[in-house]
Amino acid sequence: MSTVATPPTIIGMPEVVEDPRTAPDSAAWRLLKDAATSLQDLQSADGSISADQEAAREHVAAIIAGIRALAPAFPHDAAYLDASIADFERWERSGFGVPDFLDSLVAFQPQRHRVDGLRHLVVFPMYTQNGSRERKVEAVLVEVIWPEFIDALEQTYTNRLFVSLRLLDFTPGYDTNSAVLFPETVAMREVPTFTWGAIFQDREAARYRRVVRAASEITRLDLPEAAARLLDDQALAEKTFVMWDLIHDRTHMRGDLPFDPFMIKQRMPYFLYSLEELRCDLTAFRECVSIERRLSAESDLTATDAEMLEHAGLVQYAVIFDRIFRFAITGTRERNYDGLGGQLLFAWLHRRGVLHWTDTSLAFEWERVADAVIELADAIDRLYWESIDRPKVAHWLAAYDLVRETVTPHPASRWARGLPDEILAGPPKGYTDAVLDDEFPLSMFFEALEKKMRPVIASTAGIRGTDD
Repeated sequence: MSTVATPPTIIGMPEVVEDPRTAPDSAAWRLLKDAATSLQDLQSADGSISADQEAAREHVAAIIAGIRALAPAFPHDAAYLDASIADFERWERSGFGVPDFLDSLVAFQPQRHRVDGLRHLVVFPMYTQNGSRERKVEAVLVEVIWPEFIDALEQTYTNRLFVSLRLLDFTPGYDTNSAVLFPETVAMREVPTFTWGAIFQDREAARYRRVVRAASEITRLDLPEAAARLLDDQALAEKTFVMWDLIHDRTHMRGDLPFDPFMIKQRMPYFLYSLEELRCDLTAFRECVSIERRLSAESDLTATDAEMLEHAGLVQYAVIFDRIFRFAITGTRERNYDGLGGQLLFAWLHRRGVLHWTDTSLAFEWERVADAVIELADAIDRLYWESIDRPKVAHWLAAYDLVRETVTPHPASRWARGLPDEILAGPPKGYTDAVLDDEFPLSMFFEALEKKMRPVIASTAGIRGTDD
């Protein structure tokens, strides 16, 4: 007859059911968070543990104790938390090899509970995008952001996989620039069908507010009243980013696209990722212009419609300023596709005379901006539509031409000079290898701005909505 081992008693182990409203300050959460953080120091890059397994067992016991104490406060996640405990116990029994948390991952279904203010406890061995590529046990306490107007918006822009969250507390893997929680980052034995993807809109909103406030002061930009309100109101900014990301996220794999255009495992020139991400952002911009114009023409709006109208205008400011002031100068210059998207948007607006950098001051002709942005969106859509009839590498060349018409390539660029016949006649790998790491360097405007903004950008690592 088999016996079940009794877990060791952990000093400080909570004995009461925790209230979800106080979970970030609870003894159970502190126990779990501290144990997960200590366990990370014992893990190898693949998540396994070979040294000091006695200490690992103590940390895992504390994690399990914390989950059990907190679980009653999260009844909507009962199946997931039970499976998480089972995965931790199996990992320990296996000798702490490469972790496999497939069972608990499949049981975690946050997209089924998109209720404003609802909380989740999430614990997985995982890597964090824009953080670390090593798989470590991470734990986060999060809260759903799902206002009524977003629920109404989702009826039109259906996106059943999209989950919008607010960070309450987290282990060191999220004390970084990472603003997403994606299931594909979890350590697992096989890849299931993914049913959700989460974005921390509070982090996106908080770093937007900090970066845009500083950049507008440096460039002496006179912000429109509505844009200025975004910088003063975290809750308003969070809802704005939820609306933007909801539409952005559903745009991938929609429209007149080349077949299988941007699968993450395909290797291709980084400027193609620039255009895809920018396409999705500009689609959100375009749709918000349409929503704003439609609702502005109506005389009798519900409270939900009025809030949607307000945020449709705010999304337009957010897309422009986040792309120009943050994306363009954040990260390294090594194949920085988001950075290039920001450079392209800035240069496009400048070339069309709706953005001005004169007397060391930045200004926009706001009555013309929306049409100019939509013109860029149309150009990218036209590239995609025409590329349905093109070979892959011919699409790459056409995409490069679209970018270089507005953003100047590096003087040493082989692509700008014209690729030699041996590359043109060879496999796609040759095309990709010929792209410089910084194929489209920063303009003089952005070089100067980046130097002044560098400490502000760095200060946003690990930021949360309560940081001002």
